[in-house]
Amino acid sequence: MARYRIILLLFIITVHAAEAQTNQYFIFFKDKTGTPFSVTEPSQFLSERSIARRQKQNIAITQEDLPVNPAYVSEVKSAGAVPYLTSRWWNGVLVDADAAIAGNINALPFVNGMVMIAPGKKNTSGRENSRRQKKNSSADQPVNQIQLQQIGLDEMHSMGYRGEGIRIAIFDSGFLGVNLSAPFSLLFSENRIKQTFNFVSNHTGVYQADNHGTEVLSVMAAITPGVYTGGAHKAEYLLYLTEDVSSEYRIEEYNWTFAAERADSAGADVINSSLGYYEFDDATMDYLKSDLNGNKAVVTRAARKAVEKGMIVVTSAGNEGGNSWKTVTPPADADGILAVGSVTSAGALSGFSSLGPTADNRIKPDVVAMGSATSVVKSNGVPGTANGTSLSSPLIASLAAGVLQAFPTLGAQQIYEAIINSADQASRPDNLLGYGLPHFRAINNYIESLEEEKSISIYPNPVSGDSIQIKLKLVSDSPLQITIFDSQGKLVEEFSEQINWLNNPLTYDLSRLQAGLYLMQVKTGNQFATLKFVKL
Repeated sequence: MARYRIILLLFIITVHAAEAQTNQYFIFFKDKTGTPFSVTEPSQFLSERSIARRQKQNIAITQEDLPVNPAYVSEVKSAGAVPYLTSRWWNGVLVDADAAIAGNINALPFVNGMVMIAPGKKNTSGRENSRRQKKNSSADQPVNQIQLQQIGLDEMHSMGYRGEGIRIAIFDSGFLGVNLSAPFSLLFSENRIKQTFNFVSNHTGVYQADNHGTEVLSVMAAITPGVYTGGAHKAEYLLYLTEDVSSEYRIEEYNWTFAAERADSAGADVINSSLGYYEFDDATMDYLKSDLNGNKAVVTRAARKAVEKGMIVVTSAGNEGGNSWKTVTPPADADGILAVGSVTSAGALSGFSSLGPTADNRIKPDVVAMGSATSVVKSNGVPGTANGTSLSSPLIASLAAGVLQAFPTLGAQQIYEAIINSADQASRPDNLLGYGLPHFRAINNYIESLEEEKSISIYPNPVSGDSIQIKLKLVSDSPLQITIFDSQGKLVEEFSEQINWLNNPLTYDLSRLQAGLYLMQVKTGNQFATLKFVKL
């Protein structure tokens, strides 16, 4: 009988422990009423770069951009949960809580619902893990830089566009060895790692856990003169660890959202994500192919929000082309982002590259780049090769950074359209290669051709003297407004002049400008043009 009581007691304790298991929940709030933040003072929650990016693209700062009400978070904590990260876009907070506490929180008057996104407590120990992403890697071999030539990154570099002044956020599973490897040393000596954060373990350490992010970053940022050249090796970087390689739950989609909001606030211009989600350790969390409509998956909706905030979002299409899933993986189904498939050095579709269309019959992938035997730098600093759309995505992200540098007044949507509309099969896109292989020269020519079709022109260009002619096809009664930016997008000067047929073309004095590349915005009435010129 005594033994039976002991067994029964152990059973009761075990059951009680199971009932009290702590899980991770996302708590949604009903509103932001009472928040101490205001859209009229965005500098309280957005950086100067972030505000400038929105202003350039006429993107309003709205209540959605406000941080969550801290009083709500405090009440959730008082109810017994452990809060971690908040989301402005989803208006809520990530917490650890057991089922009973979660139920009590769900009954609070300001709570709009909750979802369990991972079992067990959120890890805050900063553990290291060596499990790799689903990506093949070959033995070390000589560097192959065809990947740059294939999409014109070599020409982009020769024209002086290497990512200077552009800020790129990378979401990945770890950047092991980056802080110790010579090919990345300039990132540190030139202070171009602007921010790091580990959303899995809730601290700033990212040089751990996995080397997948290391290889992705290398495609963009590594530089060893005469040996290896990253696609945007002079850009600034935000390194965010969002992927937990030890498990696969919906929490990683929320980590992606937290990172996208952090990138937005930090003034990112480009996001690269070599991650995709459709199958989880808990099958009830899995997505169906019918869910790939651009508006279902959490990570897809977050990617679309990032685009709406004026960032260029580039993501791997997925490596499912050779299995039963075959289709792109979220967030690649989002509209307006560059979902990147993979090709070989000869331009043939890689067998593993995920295919389209989306569930609502949109073309995917958007474009392709070299993801078969792509040259990378490994965590030990040695060049090698790897396969996957994880490697084709950062090539396109590098291209997008160079285009933005060359045309700094263009918005994210304009650059997206220029990249896909100038790719090599833009006239006949399909669900294998999308719009095809883009190329920097083609993009440059495409953008300049659009400018030439407008009713405003400038000449000579390049300018060898101190003046340039501005000519209108049609003269209006409205004043001619001229705004000039330097190659980094910084305002140089503004000018307004009434123009008529007597002073058309208008001679504009450039004597105050140093030699260099400039962007001139010209507006009069309903005529508007952004024109690039070089002063010698």
